[in-house]
Amino acid sequence: MPIKQLPILFILFFCVLVNGQEHPPIQIFTPNEYGGENQNWSISQSKEKHIYVANNKGLLVFNGAKWVLYNSPNQTIVRSVNVIDELIYTGCYREFGFWKKNSLGILNYTSLSSKLKISFLEDEEIWNIIHVDDFILFQSLKRIYVYNQRDDTCSIISSNTVLYKVFKINEGVYFQKTKEGVFEIVNGKARLVSNHPILKENLLVNIFNHQGNLLFQTEDNGFYIFKDNTLIKWDISANEVLLNDRIYSSIKLKDQSFILGTISNGILHVTSDGDIEHYINQNNGLSNNTVLSVFEDVDNNVWLGLENGINCINLSSPFTIYNGEKGKIGSVNTSILFNNYLYIGTNQGLFYKEINSDNQFKLVPGTQGAVWCLTNIDNTLFCGNNSGTFIINGAQAQFISDIQGTWNIKTISKNNKLLLQGNYNGLNILENKHGQWVFKNKIEGFDISSRYFEILNGTDVFVSHEYKGVFKVKLDANYTKAISVLKDTSVAQGLKTSLIKYHNQLLYTQKEGVFKYDEIKNRFVRDSILSGLFLKEQFTSGKLVFIKETNTLWSFSLHDISYFAPFKLSNSYKINKIPLPSSLRNDVSGYENISYINNNKYLYGNTLGYIIIDLDKLNEKPHKVNIDLISKGYYKKNSFKTEFLDPSTKGIFKNNENNLEFNFSVPEYDKYLEAEYQYKLEGIYNFWSKWSTQSNALFENLPFGEYTFYVKSRIGNDVSENIESYSFKIDPPWYLTKVMFGVYFILVALFSLFMHTVYKRYYRKQREKLLYKTQRDLELKELENKQQLMRFNNENLRQDIDNKNRELAISTMSLIKKNEFLNNIKSELQKAQDQKSLKSVIKIIDKNLNNTDDWHAFEEAFNNADQDFLKKIKSEHPSLTSNDLRLCAYLRLNLSSKEIAPLLNISSRSVEVKRYRLRKKMDLPHESSLTDYILEI
Repeated sequence: MPIKQLPILFILFFCVLVNGQEHPPIQIFTPNEYGGENQNWSISQSKEKHIYVANNKGLLVFNGAKWVLYNSPNQTIVRSVNVIDELIYTGCYREFGFWKKNSLGILNYTSLSSKLKISFLEDEEIWNIIHVDDFILFQSLKRIYVYNQRDDTCSIISSNTVLYKVFKINEGVYFQKTKEGVFEIVNGKARLVSNHPILKENLLVNIFNHQGNLLFQTEDNGFYIFKDNTLIKWDISANEVLLNDRIYSSIKLKDQSFILGTISNGILHVTSDGDIEHYINQNNGLSNNTVLSVFEDVDNNVWLGLENGINCINLSSPFTIYNGEKGKIGSVNTSILFNNYLYIGTNQGLFYKEINSDNQFKLVPGTQGAVWCLTNIDNTLFCGNNSGTFIINGAQAQFISDIQGTWNIKTISKNNKLLLQGNYNGLNILENKHGQWVFKNKIEGFDISSRYFEILNGTDVFVSHEYKGVFKVKLDANYTKAISVLKDTSVAQGLKTSLIKYHNQLLYTQKEGVFKYDEIKNRFVRDSILSGLFLKEQFTSGKLVFIKETNTLWSFSLHDISYFAPFKLSNSYKINKIPLPSSLRNDVSGYENISYINNNKYLYGNTLGYIIIDLDKLNEKPHKVNIDLISKGYYKKNSFKTEFLDPSTKGIFKNNENNLEFNFSVPEYDKYLEAEYQYKLEGIYNFWSKWSTQSNALFENLPFGEYTFYVKSRIGNDVSENIESYSFKIDPPWYLTKVMFGVYFILVALFSLFMHTVYKRYYRKQREKLLYKTQRDLELKELENKQQLMRFNNENLRQDIDNKNRELAISTMSLIKKNEFLNNIKSELQKAQDQKSLKSVIKIIDKNLNNTDDWHAFEEAFNNADQDFLKKIKSEHPSLTSNDLRLCAYLRLNLSSKEIAPLLNISSRSVEVKRYRLRKKMDLPHESSLTDYILEI
């Protein structure tokens, strides 16, 4: 094989190795996410920890929650950015200047090149910006513009050849002129440092201060140390890779290691001694292999500006990631460190590699299929597989049981030659015969799948089945059959429940908490302390894992992983929470697993591979939440307008300006430390909202009044040091202003006065009407009384008339009877023989029969009874005589002719004649009744 092909083979071999590397968490931001174009040329950070990126489209700003793009001032590519104090300096095509944040939180651009009246060269671009003392240097490929901040002046350092890059080393400024060498700026002028052929013929990526000497990094030939004016190749192990990969960008980190960005193969993380720590490319985490810029932020995160996108590597994260290449390993269900080998059991088989090596994981032959458990029993590694049970020795697997689906394997304390294993078909026994583990028998009488089981008191086995519940199985002394099977009713069955033994106590976990088995009460009782491992509303799985090596009990919930561990200096325990939310850890739901590796590191298996958790690196970092932007929305001329507000002053808004949006953030860039926010709007929503990763809050159609918006944040279990607030007031509508209330008061007063007048007039009229009505009622009452009195009088008069009529009738009847009596006596006397002796008597009788006194008495009585009748009839018929009037009076009394005859002392025939004559005098028609006529008068 030709020697010249060895480096290529080494590179290929190295690339294969790095595919199996564990690496820090990497956040990927695509152009669609940050809203710019693909290429990103430079990165910087402000004191507020906001990230600024020079992008092809403009200046990108990231506050940890949201990206904002500010278009390039002259619509060209922004090549460089550097935050100096409160200003963000940028350079682009024939333009440089600074951006400054106004009171509203928005950046405004000021052109320095226009202010300084810079006359740029043709097609000149500003590729780099550095700050030294009071000077800011803007570097293009032909010039360095030295801007003096004190007096606002600018000097120019020109070159006939290309000025590839400019570098700041301590307080000195160095740059390379191609074909000429490396120069230093001294007193505003270029001074040659070295014109060594290496420096003349090779483009420099960076210059570092390394152990007191200058360290030159070339694009293609690695590092050179400049010591005592001599250039020496830095002999390091990384050279084999560096010599075959073109480096475009680099940075020296605070820990003195290096990040080297390549043109086509991602980044190299090289230690201060020149060893490769990580090699990360598109195959194992990056979104693109061309690294245009590298930057380390204040939290030791490394930002990469790529040919296509932006990546953030959390170098100081307590988490290290291993993702299997394109699903070749699968989801990790279990893991164990055994005899210096790291074994991971996945849904595709059992894989292994030497611990702390960069080798790829290899499949243990014969173990294809889902692996459910890895158990170390007396220094023998058992593997529970979908196909059965294996004993693992290095890279070899010995098949000892073909009972399918071995969920778990447990020791039997009363017999160290037997093991109890849970399978799809129930419980089975393994036996150690002559030093070899073999299948012995199945437990008869119990056929329920036994994923979770624990042995209590030798022969009592508890089995938990998610769909069927918890069973207590009593085994015989020979472990051949189940004597009794009882279902426990003290706990509810359910999905993602589990059963585990912890410090000889049987624990059952479900959504309601952790339940401990009470042997005296023969039931499970909720344990309030262990139930603190998770909150009910954050329950995702009841899976508990006990790690014997560290005496810790682990649980998994929505927002974190928790472990129950003893204090180092006492026998008490406490619950520790690791802020690793389920949305980021890619759980194998219901099959969560964690194992101890070494040096306080734990391996957490997930669907993509695993995460190494280093507890020594876990620390709660204090943080603050910021309100970045506040905007109000309102309608004007049938269009919706948006206006930004000053967060530092109290807002007073018109009534229609009642739509407010708050944007807040925490500048935290660790992939696995997810910021959550909680807010409230005092004045209408006085209760805190639920924790959410949403970094904005919108309030629409707020009623008028005074409000204060509060927001706080948490990262993991650490709540922000501050609670940010913003107070504002929404004016009432015009018809509810103080002026209008004054108008309303006047109108109400006038209306009240008017209504008072109206009511006064109304009540006066009503009083007058009432008085009139009362008076009228009194008059009517008086009239009624008079009428009543008149009726009484009339009644009395009628009674008097009736009495008089009765008297008249009685008098008339008396006269009639008297006359009849006298006539009868006269008749009898006339019949007597001695007429002469009786003549005087007859004469007396005749005198009494024709007595006018009787008539006068009758006339008086008649007139009293029927006043003015005789006058009326006399006035109507003046020709009537007294005898006629007398007859009329008798007819008025409705007396018959026979009754009248005695009164007139004539015969009835004579009465008829008188009646006839009376008719004639009255000129009554023949058909008219005389009596009726007289009665009608």
